[in-house]
Amino acid sequence: MSKAGDLYGQSLYDLAAESNLSDEILGEMELIKGIFKENPDYVTLLSEPSVPKNERLKLVDEAFGDGCQQYLLNFIKILVEKGLLREFSACQKRFRKCYNEEHGIADALVTTAVALDEAQLKQLTDKLEKLSGKKVLLKQKVDSGVLGGVRVDLEGQLFDGTVKGRLSELRRKVDETVI
Repeated sequence: MSKAGDLYGQSLYDLAAESNLSDEILGEMELIKGIFKENPDYVTLLSEPSVPKNERLKLVDEAFGDGCQQYLLNFIKILVEKGLLREFSACQKRFRKCYNEEHGIADALVTTAVALDEAQLKQLTDKLEKLSGKKVLLKQKVDSGVLGGVRVDLEGQLFDGTVKGRLSELRRKVDETVI
């Protein structure tokens, strides 16, 4: 994360938590992040210094004014004014991190060669929740390069039970063996 993303995301979270709006703002931030990702030209337009600032702020009001929490709308306007709108994603990540810490939530990414079904995902989520003591939000990634097995990244802690990981470990041990 960038320093600006950390600073602004933390500041918005502090304000949202103090006003008991963190749930609402988090949901809206995730929607807006998706909108910005799908419409990079819009972000470029809002970041373009040759477009007068008041015009850019008017565009933000037109796009988000009716369906956006006021603190978040003002936050986006501040990012536009400061030329930091491209940092919105980093701000959202920091906001999400603060939210997760305060609410006992852990993000996890499971990587497998084939997609897991709902029952397998539920079983894995339950095990990770027991292991971490937190509510786990599990995202799934399919990568045929892992060959088989499961790799889980839980808040920076890696559990690698993949065939590829085991082969790599075996190769490392063989390379270290002195004959």
